[in-house]
Amino acid sequence: MKTDPVLLESAVVFAVVLCVHAAVWNSLSWCCIALAIQAFYVQHKWDRLLRTGAAVFQFRPGANSGVLPASMVMPLLGLALRSRCVAAGNVHFERFAMVITVTGMMLALFVSLIALGVTRPVPTNTCVIAGIAGSAILYCTKHTLTVSEVIEVLEVLLIFVYLSLILLYLLPKCFTPGEALLVIGAISFTINLLIRRSLSSSNEVKVDPLQYYLPVVVVGCLLLGVVFALLFLFLEAGSWAGSLFFHVLCAVVGLGLLIPWLSLLTRTHPIAWIIHFLTFSDTRFWLLAYWTGLAAAAVAVVMHQNHRRSSESKKEQASTAVRKAFHVFTVMTFAPGLALDRPLLHLASSGCLGVFLFLEFVRFFRIRPLGPHLRLLLTHFLDERDSGPLVLTHIYLLVGVALPLWLMPAPCVPRAGLPGAGGLLPYAGVLSVGVGDAVASVFGSSVGEIRWPGTKKTMEGTATSVFAQVIAVAIFLLADGSLNLNASYSWVVGSITLTALLEAYTSQIDNLLLPLYLYILFLL
Repeated sequence: MKTDPVLLESAVVFAVVLCVHAAVWNSLSWCCIALAIQAFYVQHKWDRLLRTGAAVFQFRPGANSGVLPASMVMPLLGLALRSRCVAAGNVHFERFAMVITVTGMMLALFVSLIALGVTRPVPTNTCVIAGIAGSAILYCTKHTLTVSEVIEVLEVLLIFVYLSLILLYLLPKCFTPGEALLVIGAISFTINLLIRRSLSSSNEVKVDPLQYYLPVVVVGCLLLGVVFALLFLFLEAGSWAGSLFFHVLCAVVGLGLLIPWLSLLTRTHPIAWIIHFLTFSDTRFWLLAYWTGLAAAAVAVVMHQNHRRSSESKKEQASTAVRKAFHVFTVMTFAPGLALDRPLLHLASSGCLGVFLFLEFVRFFRIRPLGPHLRLLLTHFLDERDSGPLVLTHIYLLVGVALPLWLMPAPCVPRAGLPGAGGLLPYAGVLSVGVGDAVASVFGSSVGEIRWPGTKKTMEGTATSVFAQVIAVAIFLLADGSLNLNASYSWVVGSITLTALLEAYTSQIDNLLLPLYLYILFLL
């Protein structure tokens, strides 16, 4: 009998859900379990829609819908974060964590309703289960959140609806339904959070400027992308006139909107603050020089691979080992930064994300003089996940490794750091993506023989991945004096094993999914 990998992926997700609720239990826990059950049923309806071509939008081919693993990320993250805030006695961020949980549930319910609304014939049993889960969530929301918090959840939902219509129309075949829920949901939450902070910035007494740079970069790049997509309906992409207009508009938006916005939020001049921040210590200077050398080496690898391809006149893509070499560069970039200067790494990774998004716009719109060359350079490194108009693999790699650092609950972290597995929170992306995913792919494709049922992944690759991550944890313990696992070694190994099994069975973007699940487990 053929094994369905979707069922095994769902089993791993349910195992994570049970682990979270074994450690954390509150009024929303039953709702989270009900949401997982209804998402499991809805996922199979989405899979049927994708196979028959009856989905509303064009989603990424060659993958299942991924509704279940994506639906559980925000609710589980909010529940785990709330437990840390309760332990720290931070009431404000405890309420914020509850808003994250309910928002994630509402977004997942909305996606489920879309799937059920276009399924023919209407799946009665699934509709009943979704109705029960939705009623439980609405009931608990009424008795858990205040009126202002409910309004905040509805604001995020409204932004998500309109943003989904725009992005899924402009970017066909770039996402699966689950990936769209994860990515667009995170962007919608960031937009709403940034707008609220902008309107209330005058009432805040103490502001950390660092926390605002990433949201402004994300929202600014999203705004640029949407505006350019609309304008290039009337301008010829790739022409010098269109390219000149592109660069002028970038300067106008950057200097006329983003910098004043940052000044309003941080109450400082952004450029002056960044210069002072970067020159604060000699360590930052040497880290920046080291990262510049790594960036030059990565560019050299890209140029060398494209030169070999052109000289040999072959159309084949880069091998797995070559693509995973960039995971090595990522580990070499993030590991020293996490051990020596996390604020600098936070700012540098935010700026790097902005550069990546800008270069992708240049490539997509064929902006001269770099656009045509970027198209040729990146073609060699595409894989089956880059089936849409955008090339997102390298952006997913950066975001996946940096997400645990960006999501660090600083107000709920003691000065001495979180005890046990919580100390490894910033390293979750480096472990799961930089080390685990790279080792699993290289060893699985080269020496693996025993395949997991229903997949192309091998047991040897997964076992080597777990072993490599455990070795990496030992190295981090030696290099970072703030880490102290105490008696949580078994929890760390178990969390790494669960995420490695998820990597073996999921067809979603593992660069996004794995760090988030490992982060949630370490947060408990």
